Amino acid sequence: MRAAVLHGIGKILLEERPRPEPGPREVLVRVASVGTCGSDVHYYEHGRIGDFVVESPLVLGHEASGTVVVSGPGVGRELVGQRVSVEPGTPDFTCRQCRAGRYNLCPRMRFFGTPPIDGAFCEYVVVREEFAYPVPGSLSDDAAALIEPLSVGVWACRKARVEPGARVLVTGAGPVGLLCMQTALAFGATDVLVTDVNPVRLRVARDLGASETLDVRENPLSDAGFEPDVLLECSGQPSAIGQAIRAVERAGRVVLVGMGGDEIPLPLAHVQTRELEVTGTFRYAGTWPAAIALAAAGRVQLDALVTGHYGLAEVEQALTAGARDPELVKAVVRPQE
Repeated sequence: MRAAVLHGIGKILLEERPRPEPGPREVLVRVASVGTCGSDVHYYEHGRIGDFVVESPLVLGHEASGTVVVSGPGVGRELVGQRVSVEPGTPDFTCRQCRAGRYNLCPRMRFFGTPPIDGAFCEYVVVREEFAYPVPGSLSDDAAALIEPLSVGVWACRKARVEPGARVLVTGAGPVGLLCMQTALAFGATDVLVTDVNPVRLRVARDLGASETLDVRENPLSDAGFEPDVLLECSGQPSAIGQAIRAVERAGRVVLVGMGGDEIPLPLAHVQTRELEVTGTFRYAGTWPAAIALAAAGRVQLDALVTGHYGLAEVEQALTAGARDPELVKAVVRPQE
C-alpha cells in the first residue's frame, strides 16, 4: 500500500509499505477519507506536541473513514463490505481509567498519528472491531471521517452539561469550534455566540446556525453584554481564554477544548466569586453513536466544513493549505485518489 510518511520537520515522503494484516478482533479498513487536524499540522511543522515527540518516521492522520475489507480471527460481527467511521484510539481496557469508563485517559492509549503510532494517511489501516462504527448511506465518506472531530464537540458539550435553554459562548471558529457550536445547538442551547478574528469563519458560523458572531479584533467581548452559562473555549489563545472566562455567568461551566500552550493566566478571583467550574477535556469516550446519530439526522452539518480535497501524494499541500488560504476550514485527504 501507499503511505504518506513524515520523515522530519516539513518533510513528508510517499512510500510503499506492506499492507497490514488484522489480528484477533481486528478489521482491515480501506481508507476513503481522512480529515487534516491542527495536531497533524503541528507535528509537521514542529515535530512534537508537548511530551509527544516524533523520533522515527511517522504516518499522520486520525480522522478516518473507509470500508472494511478483511476481518481478523474472532471478530464478532459481519463487517466486511460495511462503510465505517474509525475511532482512532485503542486503550489497554484494563487500567483504572478504562475500568472507570474513562478510556480516553488510558495512560497506554495507542492513538493514530501520535508518536510512535502510525495514523491514516495511507491506503489501509487496522482497527479494533469495537472502534469501526457502521455509518448509514446518507453520510458521505468525508462526513464519516469528520465524526472524529464531531466527537470532540459531543464530549465537550457533555462535560459542560449543555442543556435546553443554555446560553453558550464558543471562542474560536475553527473546525472544532464550529462543531462545538452545532453540537450545543443540537443539545438544546438557545443562544450561541461564536467569536473569532477570521471573518470568513465567522460567516461559516452564521451559515451553520450561530445565534450571534463577534469579530474580537474589532469589538471586544467585554462590550458584547453576553453572559453565557457555558464557555466552550476552542481557540487555545491565552488572551482569549482570560477574557472569555470573565464573561461567564455565576455558577457557569468552562470547558477548555483548544490546546494553545502549557500555561494560561487564570482570573482566579472571578472564578472563585462566581463559583465557576473550569475543566479540561481530552479527546472523547463513548461518543461515536451519538455523533453519527446527530450527523445522520442533519442536526450537525459536516460536509459544509470541507473546503479542499487532496490525494495521498498531496498530504504536504493539505497540511500547509491553511497558511496559504485564509478561507480554508477543513482539508480532507482521499488516499484512494
